Amino acid sequence: MSSFDDSRLDDPEALLVADAHLRFLAEAGGRVRVEWDSARLAVEGLGAEGRPPEDRPRAVVAVGPDARLIRALLEPVCPVPFMAWPTAGLPGWVGPLDLVVVLAPERAGADLVATAREAVRRGAQLVVACGDTSPLVDHAGGSATTFLTTRTRDNLATVVVVAAALHRLGLGPRIDPEAVAQALDDVAVTCSPHVDLASNPGKEFALATAEAQTLLWGGSTLASRASRRVAEALREVTGRPALSADAAALLPVIESAASRDVFADPFLDGSSDRPVLVVMDDGVDEAWIRADRGELLAAAERRDVRVVEFGCDEVSGPGGGDLARYASLRQRGMYGAAYLALGLGRLRPVSDRSV
Repeated sequence: MSSFDDSRLDDPEALLVADAHLRFLAEAGGRVRVEWDSARLAVEGLGAEGRPPEDRPRAVVAVGPDARLIRALLEPVCPVPFMAWPTAGLPGWVGPLDLVVVLAPERAGADLVATAREAVRRGAQLVVACGDTSPLVDHAGGSATTFLTTRTRDNLATVVVVAAALHRLGLGPRIDPEAVAQALDDVAVTCSPHVDLASNPGKEFALATAEAQTLLWGGSTLASRASRRVAEALREVTGRPALSADAAALLPVIESAASRDVFADPFLDGSSDRPVLVVMDDGVDEAWIRADRGELLAAAERRDVRVVEFGCDEVSGPGGGDLARYASLRQRGMYGAAYLALGLGRLRPVSDRSV
């Protein structure tokens, strides 16, 4: 793997090379606003907030990218069973009393089209988030279908819109799209390329994980999902394992870390075998989360494993909600992965979806 050069993180010429990638990250809040402006009327057309229980579906099935994120967001409060369905088709029990949610902001493959057509055939209520040129427009239309038209092909922005729609249907928590967009904007400010390494959490993250085996832990369900997305980005950037797991799975890895040799030369002996523990904190304060965190930090201290902690300080006030805190956590990690790629000289072209 290429060696990490931390001087690139504050080098104007190197940052110019990364401009398109960093600009894409910085525009995440704007993409949320674009999607909400596009879908607001359709969401409001689902009815007033506070839908009575008799008007709710019997169950919800979500398919497509980030269906599991929707499930993680809704499960604590959803008054009906919720399933993130991983394959084409639908469970056999789905019928007219149920709701099917299809997320397809990028493209709709044959599996999603087949699933949507099956939902229409069975008479299920259908909410579809897709572009206006998607094949789903032709195959998922019906009297019980609501289209949420996407413009940016950004998965996270689409989740915000779908979550707002599910709240209207009495199935999930209240979502404030502007609060999510603002949280993403605030991360863009603190992780801006114009903020130097000494006070930039994204650059600090890259420096801490550049030569290490990265272990990521998020205590809550949403923080855990954020850690998985960041781990995926790190694996793509470095070509090395990056493990996101619960405390029980991470503890044996930390405990098996070799004792640090204070006389070792890190440039000659390498340090990639040494783990670094990244603790992603979204502010959820539960006894079991505190217990797991305490065990991990104690093990790290015993084995002299470096710990990097970051939270979602950008999300101020109660209006942000769980989704805003998730977005803030994940975006910090994505900036870290981008700066890591810059330091390694492994930046790749920017895609149309959120990284």
